[in-house]
Amino acid sequence: MPLVRSAFVLCLSFSIITTAPTHANTDDTPSVTLTWVGCGISKKAYMDEAAALYAQKTGVKIAIDGGGATKGIRQVSGGEADIGGTCRFTLPNNAEEKDTTLVPVAWDALVVIAHPDNPVSNLTLDQVRAVYEGNITNWRELGGKDAPIHLLARAGKVSGVGRTVRQLVFADYDKEFPTAELLASTGPLEKAVETDPNAIGITGISSARKRNVRILTLEGKDPSYDNILSGDYLLYRPLYLGYKRDGRHVAQVTHFIQFIHGAEGQAVLRANGTVPYLEGIHLVRKKLDQARLARERGL
Repeated sequence: MPLVRSAFVLCLSFSIITTAPTHANTDDTPSVTLTWVGCGISKKAYMDEAAALYAQKTGVKIAIDGGGATKGIRQVSGGEADIGGTCRFTLPNNAEEKDTTLVPVAWDALVVIAHPDNPVSNLTLDQVRAVYEGNITNWRELGGKDAPIHLLARAGKVSGVGRTVRQLVFADYDKEFPTAELLASTGPLEKAVETDPNAIGITGISSARKRNVRILTLEGKDPSYDNILSGDYLLYRPLYLGYKRDGRHVAQVTHFIQFIHGAEGQAVLRANGTVPYLEGIHLVRKKLDQARLARERGL
């Protein structure tokens, strides 16, 4: 889906969800347990705490499982889960994802991480590209020690992190990373970086800040709340909640999404260093500019 159309769909989805029913329990059962599946970054960014607070306030529990962005989108589309958490948009013309409606709820940054003892503290975007393309293979070339770079990446091209890296850094969804060791999810990738002195990888700031890793600055900018909000930190993307419009518990699901966009849900996001989507609505335009620059760099 072209980025301009994506931005329009996001705004439309938000408009629809804000006019949804406002009662948590409206079907035949007085109380239900909703199911959430999705990316570990969304889980750590806000879902664990938001679900606990929501259950306390409404009595509606949310059973949380991981599995990645793709699983979150597709299990909602297939009716296997009530809510999906994802850090990428639905794939165009994909039958397994066509029935999932996405609502943006937050902004998260992609960050380059290394072992906590690694002396390298900053990379340029060109250096990141060169590492992933196999043109830089030794930490000495980045101002570090004389040691081979152990590049870690997500397996597959449709994971939330993997697809976004390809979009924002390379403007090429089909980009191959031939020198990388591929891992099944961001959790194992982050754990590997914690223990491997020569490792490097990319993940979301919301989960990286809860690991014992060095979070590198990018072009001299750290992925702070203020730098993400302003768009000064280059690699940022929305986090979404997905639901099925004719889902069995759609009233409860839309009520929960309204809760996330309300004062208490926004407070949970901010407490975790995550920027609420509406607070950074201006980033939609910046994101389009960012994609244009990525395309220009790839020419």
